[in-house]
Amino acid sequence: MDVPVLAGMVAAIVFATANLPMVWKALRTHDVGSYSLGSIVLINVANVVYSVYVFSLPAGPIWLLHSFYLVASAIMLVLCVRQSRPRGRGETPDAEAAPRARTPDAAIGA
Repeated sequence: MDVPVLAGMVAAIVFATANLPMVWKALRTHDVGSYSLGSIVLINVANVVYSVYVFSLPAGPIWLLHSFYLVASAIMLVLCVRQSRPRGRGETPDAEAAPRARTPDAAIGA
């Protein structure tokens, strides 16, 4: 095996390993509130466009690394969309916790 291919394989494994904790935590907690939906969408669009280039190359470590990025960013997108989607009626936790406005009539009767 030549040195560039070996370096590519090692780099792909290191990059994927470095990103696994982020993806694992997002999957486990379903909390992606610190991520921007717009940013995640742009990352997915860029990954799809970049795929045209990557998969035109001979099969190698770059395919492994890019495939990992495609899957990881797609997972993050799904989680971000789920979290940002408005909930159905009766499911919003803030509705019950919101303070009620005091009206002049309520103040007199109190």
